[in-house]
Amino acid sequence: MSAGWIAAGQILVLVAALAAVHVPLGGYMARVFTSPRHLRVERAGYRALRVDPDADQRWSTYLLSLLGFSLASVLVLYGLERLQDHLPLSLGTAAMDPAGAWNTAVSFTTNTNWQWYSGEAAAGHLLQMAGFAVQNFLSAAVGIAVVVALIRGLARSGADGRVGNFWSDLMRTVVRVLLPLAFVAAVALIAMGVIQNLAGHTEIATLAGGSQHVLGGPVASQEAIKQLGTNGGGFFNANSAHPLENPTPLSNLFEIFLLLAIPFSLPRTFGIMVGDTRQGWAIVTVMGSLWAGAVGLLTWAEMSGRGLVPQAVGAAIEGKETRFGTAASALWAASTTATSTGAVNSMHDSLTAAGGGVAIFNMQLGEISPGGTGSGLYGMLVLAIVAVFIAGLMVGRTPEYLGKKIGRREITLVALYVLATPAIVLLGTAVAIATPAGQAGILNSGAHGLSEVLYAVTSAANNNGSAFAGLNVATPFYNTLLGLAMLLGRFVPIALVLALAGRFATQTTVPPSAGTLPTHRPLFVGLLLSVVLVVVGLTYIPVLALGPIAEALS
Repeated sequence: MSAGWIAAGQILVLVAALAAVHVPLGGYMARVFTSPRHLRVERAGYRALRVDPDADQRWSTYLLSLLGFSLASVLVLYGLERLQDHLPLSLGTAAMDPAGAWNTAVSFTTNTNWQWYSGEAAAGHLLQMAGFAVQNFLSAAVGIAVVVALIRGLARSGADGRVGNFWSDLMRTVVRVLLPLAFVAAVALIAMGVIQNLAGHTEIATLAGGSQHVLGGPVASQEAIKQLGTNGGGFFNANSAHPLENPTPLSNLFEIFLLLAIPFSLPRTFGIMVGDTRQGWAIVTVMGSLWAGAVGLLTWAEMSGRGLVPQAVGAAIEGKETRFGTAASALWAASTTATSTGAVNSMHDSLTAAGGGVAIFNMQLGEISPGGTGSGLYGMLVLAIVAVFIAGLMVGRTPEYLGKKIGRREITLVALYVLATPAIVLLGTAVAIATPAGQAGILNSGAHGLSEVLYAVTSAANNNGSAFAGLNVATPFYNTLLGLAMLLGRFVPIALVLALAGRFATQTTVPPSAGTLPTHRPLFVGLLLSVVLVVVGLTYIPVLALGPIAEALS
């Protein structure tokens, strides 16, 4: 069977699996966030936290709860990293240095999972389980909580800015959504050959007759939530290219499914909660179109790569695992950068110039195709508001989205959201390129060197976490710069989204009229696609022209 048929076959299987879970998983999550009852284990958690889960919070209180919880998460994780050498199951691993511990604590709390370190050399089993894996659940739950608050703001009428309860949304996401799904996924991964134990280093004999020490650990349990929660941090330095994290083509396809399942199902949750499932279908159509385009372009770039060697062997195979092949590596690269996952099964620094450009552009779109758990949907809804606003300007009417008017204050928040991440990316890249400390970490000269820095800052600011491996980021400069990019890229957009949710919740819903733009029809889908590509995409064209585009044309 030809490589092209294999590529098409695995994409069709993946799409079929995602389509099969879209309605049931999206409907289940809608029921989770609209149910009036609390489970017994949830009530125990509320008592421990001393919070009232039935208190309907204003957006500002919701935001303060979220920020306080995230600050506590950073401090606890930082403490575990700095005290690692005194903890059980540390396997003799030393404590992280202050700059590295700060970067890692911020990284896992912001759902970025950027890793400047080698997992098997810098983290013992307790830190992996009680630190990183726990944050994989909590950071994913925070993203979902934010989008649920925005949906409530759109669905409610005259609610005085009240968007729900952060603690209830957080607890329900962890207990009812992420934990059950991660348990089932972990068992499936174990059945596919992913390891799950508390073993230390084991000496094994190699095929060449030598010996090698291989680390065991609770890998399957972390791999499951790392993909489901679009986190991406690897137990091993090779991430999901490592055979103990991702042993077979079957596990590879299953893990791609896991990282796409929740983001592609959340539009169904949105449609149900606003009382019109057609709205959800419109949003998921845009997400799916962008993802399909990225998969097609990146697969084409890698399977028809320019150069003597790629043309001689039929594909660009450098940096890719032979057990997966080029097509599966391209599918993974497109999916991990279209979400906020950042896990890799190949080395992105070895992607062709065009393929690396697609990966960077995926992240620069704001990772909305379909994006991270929660963050992808609220990013797409913000752009839907931009599309409605532009359409309103065309016909001279006050724009409305789901019965909520888009006035001066609302569009100001939306504009700040659209501009925030590009500002972080472009300023951060400029600082790294212009300073000796930033230049010292660049491996390659010319256009590819710029692409390495651009990829790193884009990944951090968009909370993705993948990297071009050629850039040396294990320095105080990059640990600080990228840590700040992760913090600002996560919490500035969240604050703006929650403020927008509060504005919508305060408004009285306006019934549709003859002049209201239908936001569930193909016309709006096309308009929203255009807004995504033009308003967001063109922001980065100049810097892309200096990096991956220049390299591809050279």
